[in-house]
Amino acid sequence: MRSDKHALVSVIVPIFNVEKYLDQCLDSISAQTHKNLEIICINDGSTDGSLEIIKRHAQQDDRIHIIDKENGGYGVGCNLGIQEAHGEWISIVEPDDWIDASMYEDMLTFASSFEETIDVIKTPWWSVEKWDSPKTQRIKHCKLHKRIKTSKKPFTLEEHPLLIEIHPGIWSAIYRKGFLGEKRIRFPEYPGAGWADNPFLVETLCQAKAIIYLDKPYYYYRADLPDSTLNHKSEDAIARPFDRWIDMTEVMERIGVKDLGVWQSHYLRGFNYIDGARYDDGEDNPIVVKKTNEVFQHMKKEYVLNNPKLNKTRKRRYLEAMGLDTSNIPMNGRFSHFIHETAETVRIDGPFIFLKRVWILVHGAKKHPKD
Repeated sequence: MRSDKHALVSVIVPIFNVEKYLDQCLDSISAQTHKNLEIICINDGSTDGSLEIIKRHAQQDDRIHIIDKENGGYGVGCNLGIQEAHGEWISIVEPDDWIDASMYEDMLTFASSFEETIDVIKTPWWSVEKWDSPKTQRIKHCKLHKRIKTSKKPFTLEEHPLLIEIHPGIWSAIYRKGFLGEKRIRFPEYPGAGWADNPFLVETLCQAKAIIYLDKPYYYYRADLPDSTLNHKSEDAIARPFDRWIDMTEVMERIGVKDLGVWQSHYLRGFNYIDGARYDDGEDNPIVVKKTNEVFQHMKKEYVLNNPKLNKTRKRRYLEAMGLDTSNIPMNGRFSHFIHETAETVRIDGPFIFLKRVWILVHGAKKHPKD
């Protein structure tokens, strides 16, 4: 059934101690050209001035509804917002980010051009880097931009598994509330932020029967500052990327994901998380070593060895950890995959940027391996 471009959108904002950025976030939501919104602000036990900022905005915009609660974490807040939402569509906006004024109008107008009932409307986003100073801040396209064409028909994840390879970016999409209800999809309720977006990503995209993609960014995401993730202070923080990848794997197994391409993209994400942890906390860190082995225990040998997205170094590391023979590592499809990825990089970034990256790589400059 064709979507209503005037439908109510429930915008959920899970808030904890973000007074520095909250005005910009809430202003950007209130300024939407699509006016049929309910803005559900979940104050998750903030101890700064966040609640006062929300109340001030609510006095100016009666579409803002405040839920003030004890601290329970990102997942708890998002789930409470979904529970209280009345809209046909659910949007998550993180309180230190902001959105373009036409985001919801453009997304719903796009969805209304299809006859089918749409489950997820997905877009790329803007990555805001080095945002701690106006002199250093720069805004760049995320890795989805130009990699997937604007949809002419709805698709499933099997057609574009790239959607689960890179940053979860769950906030650059909106979700049909009926779809979330039908599939009983909710956020895991981990303490704190907890990377609850990771399982939600695969819960939604792996089960959606009709995804559409609009290749235009609207969402401004404040990325991690350089070196801000180095040397985590707690064991939980070091273990988190490993644990979340395992959680995602268990979700995919539970819902019966069979497509090889989807699993290959998921495994690439797992290796990216491992390399990110090795960079952040040290490859000899005992928790990194232990958790790497746990992740490898959850991987199927054939999905690793026959995966053209994985280079020989990664495959060898897996085989060595599992005590398997490393004398004959299959690399079928790796060269063609490498050529394809190189061509895509040149097409999207241009030859100058590509050659600059090659120069940095050849000259041994450190490059963060995470997304």
